[in-house]
Amino acid sequence: MNSSPLDDRLPRYQRLRDDLAARINRSEWRPGEPIPSEAELSAHYGVAIGTVRKAIDQLVADAVLERQQGRGTFVRRARFNSSLFRFFRFQSETGERRVPKSRIIRRKSVPANSAVASALRIPVGEPVISLSRLRLIDDVPLLAEEIWLQQSRFAPILTLDTAEFGDLLYPLYEERCGEVVVTAEEILTVETANEMQARLLRLEAHAPLIVIERLALDLERRPIEWRRSRGPADRFRYHAEIR
Repeated sequence: MNSSPLDDRLPRYQRLRDDLAARINRSEWRPGEPIPSEAELSAHYGVAIGTVRKAIDQLVADAVLERQQGRGTFVRRARFNSSLFRFFRFQSETGERRVPKSRIIRRKSVPANSAVASALRIPVGEPVISLSRLRLIDDVPLLAEEIWLQQSRFAPILTLDTAEFGDLLYPLYEERCGEVVVTAEEILTVETANEMQARLLRLEAHAPLIVIERLALDLERRPIEWRRSRGPADRFRYHAEIR
């Protein structure tokens, strides 16, 4: 193979899969862009087309790539809004399903405590960016979020005008910092609102909250972002399609 060094102990298609994933993670091909054809990759790496196809099949199964009939194979653009709709009712007064607006209420650089360091797999005390954000529909707060980012990878976020953040953060990470979220792990728990959370969400003290803890990962499964989103339990719903 003519690209980066690979582990010879792995099957050839697995080595090719890992190398393609690393190249995507280095932004050689951006989300929404096509990768070279199977024939081109076969010639570049000096392997059979069947080996290329098996490597691509793995990346398709991992939701890294997607095949488009008659067009080729493209780097998949991650879509994570569906989890919000899976867990909470985000609708306007007319019943229209909507992506909540976002409002950054705090941004600062802090040393990582043990929980943040463990989640992001960094040393305790390393600088991280801490964001507090509200998600709203029709100016009614629906989610209060705490977000942590490794400062060395996301330094531009510290100086960016908060008006430029927009309602979705993952496109911002990609555009401003070159960091692409590919997958995420989520854990749901229940707790009661403390005084600050109740005030932000306009709830009674100790009102029940649903907490969605999400760890966003890149292609090499390195943590990119850790967040906790809290919303009122009376707006909680769970939706899943079971086949």
